[in-house]
Amino acid sequence: MNYESISLGALLSDPRIAPIASDAIRGRDLSAEPVWDMTPARLKSEGLFSGDIACGFERLYRAADAGDWYFPLYDDEACAQDPARRGVNIVWLPSDDPAADDRPFILLVPGGGFVNVWNLTEGWPIAAQYNRLGYHVFILTYRVEGEEKLIDKCLEDFAAALRLIQKNEARFHVRADRYITCGFSAGGYLICLWNTRLGYLAHGLPKPKASFPVYPVTTLREQIRYLSSDLEESIRLYGCSIEEAAKTEYEIPDHVECFPACAIFVAAGDDLVNPENSKLLATSLEKEGIPCRLEVGPTGNHGFADGSGMCMAGWTERAVRWYEGFGE
Repeated sequence: MNYESISLGALLSDPRIAPIASDAIRGRDLSAEPVWDMTPARLKSEGLFSGDIACGFERLYRAADAGDWYFPLYDDEACAQDPARRGVNIVWLPSDDPAADDRPFILLVPGGGFVNVWNLTEGWPIAAQYNRLGYHVFILTYRVEGEEKLIDKCLEDFAAALRLIQKNEARFHVRADRYITCGFSAGGYLICLWNTRLGYLAHGLPKPKASFPVYPVTTLREQIRYLSSDLEESIRLYGCSIEEAAKTEYEIPDHVECFPACAIFVAAGDDLVNPENSKLLATSLEKEGIPCRLEVGPTGNHGFADGSGMCMAGWTERAVRWYEGFGE
């Protein structure tokens, strides 16, 4: 089937993917937008969405046809306590490579500025690439609704995902203590926070083998930070002012001592999340003696996703090959 020539609306209306269709971009109703009637080929040609969207749909449909692919992280009782938990899930996309069972799995965390989760560009197509490279992948759709301490709740979702995987190791053909995290933008911030004392240590879970932050938010420093300093927004995210948050592990470059090895990817022209976020993280990791690879693409902007059609193409392979050069 030529997914490039089918409208986005038709692709998302397929009953096979009904549980996840509304989370193509969680928190955004695509059916109310002109893009609903556009094909992936047109979306690509007009530069509206990045990445190989058609490839992402092909992989998602194949998983849905195989069954056993969509896993909510909270039961009805937990969702009654916090309705924002409804729909929080992981999607399991296993690799066809038999050797994947012996490699770490990848926990993929799309971005979206803590108001959306961009599975459409930073989830499904990226997972398809990692699958081809021989890695099993789980994609996390986390909470983006909440009135206070949303980031802490996102870390709870992160922990819930790993615990579900831990309970189902045989089913998923993985070991829960062997995983790599990969996150984009706000998702990059989450995977970096997971590497601080707010993350795997606080939740009593294993340390990642490596992390791949892609155009990540890392700092709350004035003139560099992406996140709003508006008090109401800061309370929504942190439960305090951004100035207070910057004195804690939320200011990631000051708290990297528990990090695993990192491969960081950003485009020099990123005008949404200043590339200094990535550079500060790399500098801190190097000072701590933690293996780090920083790739700054000479062209491109924020949200390049899989990097197709630009200088960042192939970054997923460069990331895993770098890890394989020193990993287990």
